[in-house]
This record gives sequence, C-alpha cells and structure tokens, in this order.
Amino acid sequence: MTSPLPSSSAASAGSVLDLAPVVPVVVVEDAADAVPLARALVAGGLPAIEVTLRTPAALDAIREISGSVPEAVVGAGTVITPEQVTACGEGGARFLVSPGWTDSLLAAMRASGLPFLPGVSTTSEVVALLERGVREMKFFPAQAAGGTAYLRSLAGPLPQARFCPTGGIGPDNAPEYLSLPNVACVGGSWMVPADAVAARDWPRIEALARTAALLRPAGGTCR
Repeated sequence: MTSPLPSSSAASAGSVLDLAPVVPVVVVEDAADAVPLARALVAGGLPAIEVTLRTPAALDAIREISGSVPEAVVGAGTVITPEQVTACGEGGARFLVSPGWTDSLLAAMRASGLPFLPGVSTTSEVVALLERGVREMKFFPAQAAGGTAYLRSLAGPLPQARFCPTGGIGPDNAPEYLSLPNVACVGGSWMVPADAVAARDWPRIEALARTAALLRPAGGTCR
C-alpha cells in the first residue's frame, strides 16, 4: 500500500500486503453475516479482508466488521469512484482496492489518507503509477492478463513494483504466484465459497482460511 496502516497489533507489518499470503476477497449479501465471517477468517490466520462493493450490503458489512472485529484489517474493494472512496472511509474501511484507476480516482484515494491498492493489467499502467509515486498495486485480472509469466517479465525492468495478483487464483496456482519476487501476496475467494457463506458454515470457512494462511511459494520456502 502507498501509506502505512493505522497503528494496530494486526497491522504491525505496516502494509496490508505483508499481513498474510492471501487477502480474502469477500462478497457480502447480508450484513448480518459480516461479523461472524470476519471472525472466521481472522481465526484462520487471514486478518486482511477485502469486502467488495458489489452488493448493497457491502458498506454496512465494512462498518460492522470495523466496529466489532478490531483484530481484522477490513478494506473496501471494487472502489471505482471518488464518492465511494469517501463513503468507505466514513464507514471504517482501513484500506482501498480498485480494479483499475484514473487520475481522479487516484487523487481521491491519496487524499483519503488510507492505504490504497490501484489495479493494473498493463506495463504502461504500472509505469504511470510508479511515475506518480505508487509502488504497490493490484494485478487484475491476473490469470486473464497474463498470469505468472507476465508478472515474471515485469520483475526485471520494474523491480520496484510490488503486486497483489487477483482474479483466477486458487490454492493450486497461488504458490506459483507467491514464488515471484514482485508478488507480496495474492487475492482470492476460494476460502469463502458462496455455499458456505449461505449456509453460515463458519467452521468450514475458518478451516479453509487456515489452509490458505499456510500457503508458501512454490518450492516450499519463504521469501
């Protein structure tokens, strides 16, 4: 992220990208599910939680998690307008994630004072963000945009850029992404399957989160 996280025990690393190997990407249909879902993810070892603004319940979910699960670092995903930046900040989001960026959106995210992760899928977008002082980015949609081969190619000429790839990533290919020198963590939703959330099967989600939290780079060693 482009600015340090607010002080907290969960965020002592200083960047959301450094909290765990996986950032859960969560779609909340019912705000009543937000707190138990967040508690399950945190208990499983995944404290950074991206709640996407894809449902009417998303902002309420962020507010509930922020107020009731202090050990979680809850952020807002799919942020695409300056107005959403303001609403998310007021709702208690501790970081912002966008699928792409414009100058006006970037300015709003920077002005919010929150850590932010703008989305990129091309070399030109990465260079443009580096020019603006942004070094941590979301690579989206990761698999469709070239996957590990593309990111590996960027590491040579643009080693200062760090990425959280998201999109098409699961437990089988996450270790390959995590083995890249320019990948700090990955984003995914496999530990929060829709059927488990609908059934309010929080123990299953905690177990999936626990497995995801233990993911390591391909080859089995930490960077």
